[in-house]
Amino acid sequence: MRNNLNISIFGLGYVGLPLAIKLSNYFNVLGFDNNKQRIKELKSFLDKNNEVSSKQLKKSKLQYSTNIKDLKNSNIFIVTVPTPVTKSNQPDLKPLLIACKDIGKIISKGSVVVFESTVYPGVTEEICGPQIKKYSNLISGKDFYLGYSPERMNPGDKVHTVDKITKVVSGDCNKTVSILKKIYGKINSGKIFVAINIKTAEAAKVIENTQRDINVAFINEITKLFKKIDINIYDVLKTAQTKWNFLNFKPGFVGGHCIGVDPYYLAYLAKKKKIESNLILSGRKVNNNFPIFLAKYISNYISKKNKILVLGLTFKENVNDLRNTKVIDLIRSLKKKGHKIYVNDPYAYENEAKKMDLNLTSLSKKNKYDTIILAVAHNNYKKLNYSFFNKKLNKNGKIFDLKAIWRNKKFPKGIEYIIL
Repeated sequence: MRNNLNISIFGLGYVGLPLAIKLSNYFNVLGFDNNKQRIKELKSFLDKNNEVSSKQLKKSKLQYSTNIKDLKNSNIFIVTVPTPVTKSNQPDLKPLLIACKDIGKIISKGSVVVFESTVYPGVTEEICGPQIKKYSNLISGKDFYLGYSPERMNPGDKVHTVDKITKVVSGDCNKTVSILKKIYGKINSGKIFVAINIKTAEAAKVIENTQRDINVAFINEITKLFKKIDINIYDVLKTAQTKWNFLNFKPGFVGGHCIGVDPYYLAYLAKKKKIESNLILSGRKVNNNFPIFLAKYISNYISKKNKILVLGLTFKENVNDLRNTKVIDLIRSLKKKGHKIYVNDPYAYENEAKKMDLNLTSLSKKNKYDTIILAVAHNNYKKLNYSFFNKKLNKNGKIFDLKAIWRNKKFPKGIEYIIL
């Protein structure tokens, strides 16, 4: 392996760009993305994902390219491409395989290829390594080396950033691990945990999000139960949290590109190994059906066709990411029941919403509604006050607060406030 590190980052999305920016402070880093528009925006100091500021982009020494040949002088390749699922919820490794193919065409002896994308255990060594070998005619573990360092990005989180969290690293040999410790340790003050092997690191990543999915599924399921017996789930959770070891999970939508996807990778592996994955898939079923349950509950509660304002569309608060958002399932279910739906989201891009056949509405319009549904707890919505609800709701209007952010607010006379 070479002493001079020339690093290429494959994929400049939510994971790749923040990592590339931090690494470029210490190493020669080239950011590669096949999306020409994305590269054009970054060169103009614009990150539409809002993970990196214009100031950071201007200050950065990061170089950009859409031409794979520009990466031929690299000896460290860090792959951060997405790993989605197919329509049938099977692992879709196409982006990963394309990256491996591209790397295979330009890789030279002594290089290290590190994967950060979420996969099931075995993918790095059993699928990615052979794919690189196929296009390079080089042998893994001899001519080039493999590593895995799972990404732990939390979109919109400005506290647990890549330079502040513990980084897990793993490699096919001690030399690989040493070089990964050197690279990642440079940006996070040496907060490195070395996994015993690559499969262990892959497994740790995929269970992190699967565990969260299952925990939220439990809360969503008991929320449905407690609704039947007129108990407020947030009062129950507040009471239960007085015990020292109670896990603090809240009901809600489980979407996005990680938590709503990763369990399927684990379930796929279980099926492949002829192990039943009842719990994993049950959690997915509960969470996928939760928006449908809420739509039915709300529609039955208001009883007649309403003009409804839905606040929030993104998959989580304070981000513009609409990937796999479950709010759209709520909206579509309400539309099927005959309600007229209007959607506001200060973070979502209009063109992305239109792909879902939605036109975003501005809160500055003088429209009035029969019902308001708080679906995503954006900071902007937490500031809404008595005056807003008075202007926006018709007489005897209703508010469904799905995130319990307005519990302590006062509402106009005649307005009914319903907490999840």
